[in-house]
Amino acid sequence: MNIRVQPDGDGPAHTPARTATDTGTGTGTGTGTGTGTSHGSGSGPDTGHENGTGRDVGPGDGRARARRSGPHPLRAEWLRGFAPWAAAGLLLALAWAMTAKADQWQGSWGATTALLSTVAAMIGVPFALAAGSWQGGRERRRRTAELRSSTARTPLVQLLAAALPLACWLTAAHLLVVAGTLAACAPYASAGGPAYTVFAGNALTLAACTVLGHTAGRAVPFRLTAPLLAIGGYVVVGALGTRSSDIHHLALCMAHVLGDNDLAVWWYPLVSTLWAAGLAAAAVLALTAYRRATALLPLAAAVGAAVLLVQTGDGLLRDNPLSHRQVCDTSTTPDICVNATYPGMLPEVTRALSGLTGRLEGVQNLPVRYEDLWREPRRNEAQLPILSPIGWSVVRGEVTDPERYAWEAAHMLVRPDCSGAPTTGRITAVDEAVLRWLAPDPRSASNHEYFVKQARQDGDTKELTRLRAEDQAYEHLTAMNDDERRSWLGRYFATAAECAPKPSEVPSL
Repeated sequence: MNIRVQPDGDGPAHTPARTATDTGTGTGTGTGTGTGTSHGSGSGPDTGHENGTGRDVGPGDGRARARRSGPHPLRAEWLRGFAPWAAAGLLLALAWAMTAKADQWQGSWGATTALLSTVAAMIGVPFALAAGSWQGGRERRRRTAELRSSTARTPLVQLLAAALPLACWLTAAHLLVVAGTLAACAPYASAGGPAYTVFAGNALTLAACTVLGHTAGRAVPFRLTAPLLAIGGYVVVGALGTRSSDIHHLALCMAHVLGDNDLAVWWYPLVSTLWAAGLAAAAVLALTAYRRATALLPLAAAVGAAVLLVQTGDGLLRDNPLSHRQVCDTSTTPDICVNATYPGMLPEVTRALSGLTGRLEGVQNLPVRYEDLWREPRRNEAQLPILSPIGWSVVRGEVTDPERYAWEAAHMLVRPDCSGAPTTGRITAVDEAVLRWLAPDPRSASNHEYFVKQARQDGDTKELTRLRAEDQAYEHLTAMNDDERRSWLGRYFATAAECAPKPSEVPSL
């Protein structure tokens, strides 16, 4: 049975302390005076108690309610406050920067890696420093610094509990942009693969920059600390990244990969991350550790990583073996070869040059192939119009202007390296006539008409004579039948690679 004692006055009822143990048997005839109700037919201690509403509850319910009413502090840091909003801001900034230049990286793993690294360095690093600093100074802004210092946790644990959730949120935002970028590049890239170690190193570096900024914000808790850190990070990273010396490898998150021709050595991102993480750890220990001298250990690691980066220099990058190979289509005249870093472009290039190669079919003394390597073409080769960097001649796996591309390819066959070389007016007229016939270009035709009109207005008889000679040569070439033209072009291409041939060697039109 329940024994309730009503105190004097109108105050709430209270339950006196238990003085005996219920020992009743049968149908609940307990003999003790407890605060609970005796139940059952057995004997044993009464573990129940009555709450303020007259309802019996067990002792475990109070502990459960206490746990529910006091969530772990990290839960609030993870799900509320500044960190999710900062991650959303970084996500939008990085995504906008990558989307604005999508034409320049979709289709090239190397260009994608280079731009992701540059964006992480120039946007992500200043943002992480500023966001960490702003959160680090919140106790000063809220006037809760004394309350924080009175808690049982050590200063190091307090700092990490506040900084690491933000660092993880910003890292997740960066990795989400990386994943989206790689998914957008994959349909158009035909060789190679993503540099996962570079992206992982950049993500860890952003986390280290967040902790470093948080430490600075806690050490110097002023509102201007965050914008000053952002500006300073942007200037320092930009200044280091544009240096011509090997010191530019100290720029955080900026892997200096040149398109598809270079690959970062596997340990480059790890050492670069150690450089950033060492600085962050040294700053944290210098501010919060009981023994400040322990900060020298991560500082020494950071200095060692920096020395290794500077001393290695360009050795941090190695040649992509694919950039020294070609894939070729031997069914054309000349053969068409593209670099093995983008073999999927071979059908597109062959299609763009189909008009040119069709007109050259059966012609003698042509180069054997169009080559696409980072070297000077050999005597029996012609340089293919450059396909890289992505975004000029090629966008998302397609040649942007096939007619112009074919016109540039025709130029590679007719005295390509002879700018400024002395030639007679007749040879120049013949060269222009061949180019106009091999690769008709509407823009070149409109330019020719404009020059004629301008020469007439200016009364330039010398220019008019040159332009008329080109027109006459072109008319003679187009008036030939196919066999005559192939024979004449064979004699012409025997001298087309010479910068100053004898006039008698070049067939006339």
